[in-house]
Parts: sequence; structure tokens; C-alpha cells
Amino acid sequence: MRILLIGYGKMGKTIEQMALAKGHQIAGTIDHTNAETLQNYSPANTDVAIEFTHPEAAFANISYCLTQGIPVVSGSTGWLDRYSEAVDLCQENKGAFFYASNYSVGVNLFFHFNEYIASKMQAYRDYSVSIREIHHLQKVDKPSGTGITTAEGILASYPTLQGWAADDNSNKSKLNIISEREPDVVGTHIVTYESEVDKIELGHIAHSRSGFAEGALMAAEWLKDRQGVYGMKDMLNL
Repeated sequence: MRILLIGYGKMGKTIEQMALAKGHQIAGTIDHTNAETLQNYSPANTDVAIEFTHPEAAFANISYCLTQGIPVVSGSTGWLDRYSEAVDLCQENKGAFFYASNYSVGVNLFFHFNEYIASKMQAYRDYSVSIREIHHLQKVDKPSGTGITTAEGILASYPTLQGWAADDNSNKSKLNIISEREPDVVGTHIVTYESEVDKIELGHIAHSRSGFAEGALMAAEWLKDRQGVYGMKDMLNL
């Protein structure tokens, strides 16, 4: 399979190593230094694109792939205010688009369990619920996309909460997401239910980026020859 890597930072380079080890070809690599070369890629030389870039570049990259007929797997966060536009583009062009805020299989099991626990805990109103996410200092967006997805999983069972709030523990009508940035932290997410008498926590701690890269490569292999909009629940049958 010929894979175009859009975004050639730590994640892109990890995916490249895994892809080559599995016998795939790298059609090309694109970062901020050669972004204009994206127009050189088409289904004639690319089977699938894997896109991990910055929020301000993600939608344009995804749009190009969808309009050109290149299946695209994206893990960029911070651009989801335009997600519905990407879905429309995919449908209009009969394309293939796979999006996840986090490609780790373990994280997606965490999402699944998070939704289940929230559906049970909402009946016990003595417990307040909050989310804490910790990442490396270079992470641009706050809260993380994974933190937001975690919040959405909880909010589905908490109609009394009016959305989520970033680092605002004073607003009791919203689900608080606490964001911390520390050196050399790959990604930690913890959901806490706390009452006056006890505390219940569900957490996921990533030890390396390899789990994210492996999941993104799995998604690229799964997406090839498919049409439509997909996510990790589809691939993992959750």
C-alpha cells in the first residue's frame, strides 16, 4: 500500500517506521517546509493518506484528499468546528474519510468503558464528575481532542450538564476538563467521580506514541477500498 504522510513530526515518523516494517511504501512525506507539494499526489501514486498536522492546516489537507479521491485518515485535533464540512465533502465526492481524536486501541476501549460508567453514574447525583488530561509541552490544543471526546461520552448521559468547560471548576453547570502540560508526557486522561465519602476513577496512561501510530496504520489498512465516513468504533466493532 502506498501511504502519503501529511505531517512528518514524531507521529508521522513513527508511522513511517511501522509502515515500512509491514511492507508498505511511503508515497511521500509533507510538512510545513514543503506543504505546496501536496498537489502532486493523487490516486495515481497514493492509496491512502494519513494526516497528523496542526489545527489551522488540517481541514485544507483533508479537503484536498477528499476532492482528489484519496482516502484519508486524520488524527489532527482542534479543527472539529469544520468536521461537518469534511463529512459533506466526503459524501459529495463519494470518498473515504476516517477520523479519530485518538487512534490507540486502549484509548478507544477507555472511551467505550467511559460511556458505560457515565450511563450508570448519572443516577447517583452525590458524585460530581470531572476530567483531567495531561500532555507534553508541545501539544498545541487545550483541551486535547481525546479529552473532548471523553467529555462527549459523559455528557450523553448527563442532560443536566450544559456542555463542557476548560479549566473552570467554578461553573457547576458544565463538565470541567482540566488541562495540564508537562515535559515528556505522552498522554494521560482521567475521569473522576467524587462524593464526600469516596472517589471513583477511570484512567488511561499512554507509555509511548507507538499505540497511536499502530492504530492509525490499522485504520489506513482498513479504510483502503472503502467508501464513507468512519471512526474507531466502526473498525473495532464497539
